[in-house]
Amino acid sequence: MQSNTENDLECIQVKRHFGSVRAVDNVSFEIPKGSFFSILGPSGCGKTTLMRMIAGFEQPTSGDIRIKGQSVVGTPPNRRNVKMVFQHLALFPMMNVYENIAYGLRCAGASKEVIRTKVHDVLERISLPDVAGREITQLSGGQKQRIAIARCMVLDPDVLLLDEPLGALDLKLREAMKIELKLLQHQFDTTFVYITHDQSEALVMSDNVAIMNEGKFVQIGTPQELYHKPAAAFVAGFVGDTNRWSGRVSRVEGTIVEVETGAGLTMRGSVRGSGGVPSVGDAVNAFVRPEFITAERSDGKAGKVDANQNVIEGKIDSILFNGANSRVLVRDQAGELIEADVVLTGGTQDLKPKDHVTLSWSAEQTMSFAV
Repeated sequence: MQSNTENDLECIQVKRHFGSVRAVDNVSFEIPKGSFFSILGPSGCGKTTLMRMIAGFEQPTSGDIRIKGQSVVGTPPNRRNVKMVFQHLALFPMMNVYENIAYGLRCAGASKEVIRTKVHDVLERISLPDVAGREITQLSGGQKQRIAIARCMVLDPDVLLLDEPLGALDLKLREAMKIELKLLQHQFDTTFVYITHDQSEALVMSDNVAIMNEGKFVQIGTPQELYHKPAAAFVAGFVGDTNRWSGRVSRVEGTIVEVETGAGLTMRGSVRGSGGVPSVGDAVNAFVRPEFITAERSDGKAGKVDANQNVIEGKIDSILFNGANSRVLVRDQAGELIEADVVLTGGTQDLKPKDHVTLSWSAEQTMSFAV
């Protein structure tokens, strides 16, 4: 990969091995200036190790890391223009808000006047102009998040790293802070690199997301691309909610395959991923998102449908209520649960537990990947 000064961050074939463990395994990517880039993956996939190498707390076994086109491998953390917001924020409890934000500037030898100007400017930009004299213990969780970001941004970093900073917040505040972080990133126009195992955080805030598993990047794309066009079965199952079946191909028609599942169901699906069209007898994994499945009350007998439609009869086991957009758990004739999204209005026509329903969706909405 040739270095590009238009990119704030580049990783080129980066590896980090701990003995026989390949924590980060040949990862390459680039992040243009002013982007919100997230690394999303399960616990233990290597995302924290990768971030620590970018910050300078770990050195790669091989490969290169470049900030603004310049290699920083071997450069200590305090000499990289990269700052980091830790999961537990690491604000100094013995210092007030002003002193917390000013700390880095003082260490850099800035004058009192420069410190005063920059601290008050950054407090204005995070919409907390009147908290400079407060103790850290007097702040709400959301205010602490913004102060932790301000303490970094006052130093004008090229890249800001965020290590699951919303993990300790309650659900409602976490939802609000997603919007806050996105707005702050736009306001500062600084590249944010955000690591998380929470897909909703990554999808809501990011311009691009890297899906990481077992030390590798499985796919990089926009949230829309990852959700609607997953390149691998792991991405399809990890991003968004899905119903999943495993089975074998019984018929092939172009890029549409008919799959016989282990539970005896037959369904048609669209071939996805780079593995090519499987042959009859090959193992496949099939995924369908709940919002693509239509659930209608029925008499338990399937009527005539388009040949490209999948139809399964079942009975509602339970309903997960979430306002108008709720979800039904339907137990099919093989005894397996299938999730489908429904609209509940509160009226008498709403679906209810124990109702017999017909579930239907198209073959194109079934994402099938060769195993």
